[in-house]
Amino acid sequence: MTKKIAIIGSGNIGLSLARGLVKANFAKAGDITLTRRNIDHLKSFADAGFVVSSNNKEAVSNADVVILAVLPQQLNTVLDEINASIDSAKHLVISVISGVSCAAVREKLGEDVEVIRVMPNTAIAIGQSMTCMASDNASAENIEDVTKMFETVGSVVKINEDLMTSATALCACGIAFFLRAIRAASQGGVEIGFHADEALKMAVQTAKGAADLLLLHGTHPESEIDKVTSPKGCTIAGLNEMEHNGFSSSLIKGIKLSALKAGNLYTKEG
Repeated sequence: MTKKIAIIGSGNIGLSLARGLVKANFAKAGDITLTRRNIDHLKSFADAGFVVSSNNKEAVSNADVVILAVLPQQLNTVLDEINASIDSAKHLVISVISGVSCAAVREKLGEDVEVIRVMPNTAIAIGQSMTCMASDNASAENIEDVTKMFETVGSVVKINEDLMTSATALCACGIAFFLRAIRAASQGGVEIGFHADEALKMAVQTAKGAADLLLLHGTHPESEIDKVTSPKGCTIAGLNEMEHNGFSSSLIKGIKLSALKAGNLYTKEG
């Protein structure tokens, strides 16, 4: 793919994606323009061959693919700014902004513009994002290109757009939920005799191993749990104690509440 890419609002997600695209040879640094109000923060990227700019309109004019990566409250200002530079016959618009529908972007840029909504999580920084993607008007070719683009920084699943706020809770907020579980496990480790650094290392690697078992074997968590639990054993005793105290229930309730909150992150007035 030799298309020119403009990343509007080059924060953590935009910069991680830019690195991933170049590392995977999906694009050359010189074909990616990174915009930010203060380009001093982009010096290392300029040194690496990326084009850096504080001019969003110019960046869009020179691009084929426009990635919107600003904060939700900045979006309307940015859309008004680049509107005149958008050409529906030329541009594909990708939004990585939480809570913003494809329709809301088209309302500002024109109904004929192809828009794909993408939601990575913070593991994009290490190429391990779980990215969800949705569109109501993009071509199959553009969907395929954007899938390949975000596969450079992790795994991608295409979902219906009405599930994007749910995906935010499960995948984006979910990073914090699993991190908190790891922290709790390490605290338990300290209580049973390990130093804090030892306990954390053990908990982190054990959690990674559990995830990799499911990814590599393609199995259900309960089938792997069955391999660890024995009659009257210590594992089932610990699991049941956690369940009696609401372990699964509290996680489910937390995900449901996060999904509810995620649906209210952006308003047209924002």
